[in-house]
Amino acid sequence: MSEFRMPSLGADMEAGTLVEWFVGAGDTVARGDIVAVVETQKGAIEIEIFESGRVAEILVGPGEKVPVGTVLARIEAPGAPVKKASAKKAPAAKAPAKKAPAKKVPPKKAPAKMAPPKPAPPMPPAGARLRISPAARRRAQELGLETAGIAGTGAGGAITLADIEAAAASAPGPAAAVPAAAPAGTPQASMRQAIAAAMSRANREIPHYYLSRTIDMEAALGWLEATNARRPIARRLIAAALLLRAVAVALRDFPDLNGFWIDGAARPAAHIHVGWSVSLRGGGLVAPAILDADTKPLETLMAALRDLVKRARAGGLRSSEMSAQTVTVTSLGDLGADAVHGVIYPPQLALVGFGRVQARPWVVGEDIAPRRVVEASLAADHRASDGHRGGLFLAALDKLLQEPETL
Repeated sequence: MSEFRMPSLGADMEAGTLVEWFVGAGDTVARGDIVAVVETQKGAIEIEIFESGRVAEILVGPGEKVPVGTVLARIEAPGAPVKKASAKKAPAAKAPAKKAPAKKVPPKKAPAKMAPPKPAPPMPPAGARLRISPAARRRAQELGLETAGIAGTGAGGAITLADIEAAAASAPGPAAAVPAAAPAGTPQASMRQAIAAAMSRANREIPHYYLSRTIDMEAALGWLEATNARRPIARRLIAAALLLRAVAVALRDFPDLNGFWIDGAARPAAHIHVGWSVSLRGGGLVAPAILDADTKPLETLMAALRDLVKRARAGGLRSSEMSAQTVTVTSLGDLGADAVHGVIYPPQLALVGFGRVQARPWVVGEDIAPRRVVEASLAADHRASDGHRGGLFLAALDKLLQEPETL
């Protein structure tokens, strides 16, 4: 029998609140299944399980805040004999002891089948069995919306923040008049505190060095425009996907920039999982990972990026996306800053930044012509690499962007 524990979803996470179980004692689970939702300072995260088996017992009930590493449930091996008495006993004996109402304990049936009877309360409490993200639940309460009739578009039919906003916009009466933007409050303040704690640690512990290089984007953007002209709108690519792909491919030759500093030593990662910085509509920032970014074709990477940003802003990220980053990339797009000089997210070894693309006078052969350029920056850990290696990485990145068809 193995233990399913509260995962660490970032260097700044010390504890998490178990919001909802999607499985109960006796249910069969497979590697990669989403089994619960955990609330952290950076929002609600869907928690995946990384082994197959059967849930023997649930040890932490909805609404409980527990430290990272706490055992949440026990999992039996796939071939273990079914112990019917134990399977029935686990939810009633364990969870109710921690929370009074027995109805809030995960039933033996899959929650998807139990969802219809639950919408009766006008505003479900945090531990209700309705499949709804915590951010969406809070917003529904602020708007006074009844969630029973809202069709969810999230994983497994879960109601997302976007679903709530859409329902509010079409609802008659006072709910529709409430501003769509969530007011600043405790969740945003907590996220800012978490970000500040991680960045303070980074500045205190990591000996940063910074490099930058201005990259001529004319070839890359020209290729992108020509490619998009042959594609339907829904399949068009954006410059951010091209930049992300170039970073991931370049990192193959620079393991000293892709990995972690753990126990006094640099540990190169076996894969390239790029954390992409996403600004949230309510304020704050998250950097979920695009897994194996260097192996994904550009079109696949574009789809993954679009999906990741959408789910990040709707409160539908997964635990693997919040804990697997081996390097972080931040792009300001057209927000106005010429360059960004980031702070490494511990225990990672580097952060790559891109400012806005802008036209500048540029030497082309013996002439000067206007060219679209971008400022690429690198923040790296001096314990794992040095300026020479960092400079070679930026040169490799530049070379790849001059040959966009190879990406």
